[in-house]
Amino acid sequence: MSQTRGRYDFCIGLVLAMSSSIFIGGSFILKKKGLLRLARKGSMRAGQGGHAYLKEWLWWAGLLSMGAGEVANFAAYAFAPATLVTPLGALSVLVSAILSSFFLNEKLNLHGKIGCLLSILGSTVMVIHAPQEEEVETLNEMSHKLGDPGFVVFATLVVIVSLILIFVVGPRHGQTNILVYITICSVIGALSVSCVKGLGIAIKELFAGKPVLEHPLFWILLLSLIVCVSTQINYLNRALDIFNTSIVTPIYYVIFTTSVLTCSAILFKEWQHMAADDIIGTFSGFLTIIVGIFLLHAFKDVNFTLANLPVSLRKDDRAANGTLLSTYDCFNHDEETSACLGETQSSESLSARRNGSLSPF
Repeated sequence: MSQTRGRYDFCIGLVLAMSSSIFIGGSFILKKKGLLRLARKGSMRAGQGGHAYLKEWLWWAGLLSMGAGEVANFAAYAFAPATLVTPLGALSVLVSAILSSFFLNEKLNLHGKIGCLLSILGSTVMVIHAPQEEEVETLNEMSHKLGDPGFVVFATLVVIVSLILIFVVGPRHGQTNILVYITICSVIGALSVSCVKGLGIAIKELFAGKPVLEHPLFWILLLSLIVCVSTQINYLNRALDIFNTSIVTPIYYVIFTTSVLTCSAILFKEWQHMAADDIIGTFSGFLTIIVGIFLLHAFKDVNFTLANLPVSLRKDDRAANGTLLSTYDCFNHDEETSACLGETQSSESLSARRNGSLSPF
């Protein structure tokens, strides 16, 4: 009976995590569409300090969609292991990228399409191999987990490292080193996910009619979550303000997810119940998602499609065979005409010198 219940909760958590990604990914598109409509109307843009978007229903739809996604993500932690829920957050990036190509006319190049495919495959592998049983069902059990020496040492190290980065390293290197602010967000994020997990369990108990609000752990988790999330938002905004978003997003995803997986393994000991092939599968899926996110972001501005592939291969083959483009090929590609003519003239000059003659100037 308990195994059936655990599988049922796992499926609920999986559906909530995936729906969260769809809602959050779609929210960016709705907000962007609303802001573009305002720009076409001539309203002052948000980047210039305008607030006309507050009167745009598309922007509000995006905000409500993001709120629904965050609620679904919050609820997912109450049913499924953090090892599963956190990596699936990458799907929101894919949803946003795919919808942008359809509704915002933002082209998704070949690298982006391969990245989307790899991320979907990696997520599928993680779902197949993720732990499907949940040990913690009450706040009392959660309090015992939080008091475990291993987690106490981990949480203490996280707090010490965060304080050093905030007060010592940040003022000196935060403006030049992208890892400083992102590391602060990521390691603090591991604690915030633990708080969300505990609050999710408390809400389940609350609906079951138990006096959760009288339990001191509930208020401790709520206060800790507020502090952790506020710190994350502050330093993530700093990183986004200083560095390129296409660089910040994949690095933050990798470090944050790694921190959450480490915290989950220490706190809930999910990995102890997993077979060796499931552990390998989980790591393989995670690494596949990382590669997919990297391809999606790192080469987003490179104009490379399947139509360009035969041309690139043809050029590589000619270079490998030591042959040069013909004049006919040159004039069939206007953007390469000048370069090709230069190559043709230099080859004729070289041939003339080899024959002992020079063309007149």
